[in-house]
Amino acid sequence: MDDTDTELTPLHPNHVKVTRIVAALFALPFVIGSIVLEVVDVLPFGVFVVPVFLLAAFLVIRVPLRRYHARGYDMGEDRLRVVRGILFRSDTVVPFGRIQHIDVNQGPLQRAYGIATLTVHTAGTHNASVHLPGLENSLAMDMREEIRAHIKRETL
Repeated sequence: MDDTDTELTPLHPNHVKVTRIVAALFALPFVIGSIVLEVVDVLPFGVFVVPVFLLAAFLVIRVPLRRYHARGYDMGEDRLRVVRGILFRSDTVVPFGRIQHIDVNQGPLQRAYGIATLTVHTAGTHNASVHLPGLENSLAMDMREEIRAHIKRETL
């Protein structure tokens, strides 16, 4: 069976919530700036605030959901496959034998929502780190330990 035939495991649904919060924090200065430009009353009402608000709404509501559906992973017996991307698709397969170390990272928002990012570092310089965000924290820890155990078995 080919790697592209396997069903991908989706990320935790809380990943969408965290991504939306990050997008809202990114869009907030632009919305505030457009409101300030509206208050200055240089151009007719709505010229700044309406397009910026619509773009911000799209950025906060629709983009995180599309990114969520465009990501997935498959953990095999001897490799981790990570698929991501909306316009530019990336399908990365990391053999456990190439992994040098593994990190589980959580920012404050991720910690609040119980999710984490699994990062595997491989030998080499091109794509030497593969990030898998949006995993439930306990699952990320279990995956790290499973990969670590596999690496330990190979080196014995």
